[in-house]
Amino acid sequence: MKALILIDVQNDFIPGGSLAVPEGNKVVEIANKIQDNFDLILATQDWHPENHISFAKNHEGKKEFEEIKLGDLNQTLWPNHCVQNTKGAEFHPDLKTDKIEAIFRKGTDPKIDSYSAFFDNAHLKNTGLSGYLKEKGVKTIYFMGLAGDICVYFSIKDALDFGFDCVMIEDGSKPLNAETFAKQKEELTAKGVKYINSEEL
Repeated sequence: MKALILIDVQNDFIPGGSLAVPEGNKVVEIANKIQDNFDLILATQDWHPENHISFAKNHEGKKEFEEIKLGDLNQTLWPNHCVQNTKGAEFHPDLKTDKIEAIFRKGTDPKIDSYSAFFDNAHLKNTGLSGYLKEKGVKTIYFMGLAGDICVYFSIKDALDFGFDCVMIEDGSKPLNAETFAKQKEELTAKGVKYINSEEL
């Protein structure tokens, strides 16, 4: 079974949103174009409460994009984004969602951030995605979405640990930091991740 996971194609990550990814709007058209190539399509949503620990406004005297230490973890302080039941947390209105079989929400715990589709950042809570995929007989997962260097990257890393073969749809994944994204490509390729263009599907 061929599975596609659409990572966080949400309004707040699209230009005009509160945590906009450069050219993030371009992933929508690609997501719509490639869906017929897959037997199973899943999606993730960042789904934060307003008092989420990753929001800069919840730390007095701290600025957006500043990095702090929370326990053993480094935490980037973000602008408020993808707050539960707001327009910013909704999927982009042009994204075709009728073929999405299940949506896995992350970042719901106010006390810890959650980049990966599989776990929170401390690997304390499993979203159940790996078990869902294994029950469906999925062996290879195709990933795309936003941001390529954060939530897509950490989702692929966890998927590798679960033993899945991983494919990154590169033109369908836009990063916040292009330089970081390029370094991650070297790292993930060395771990066996295949990078393709959507036209190769």
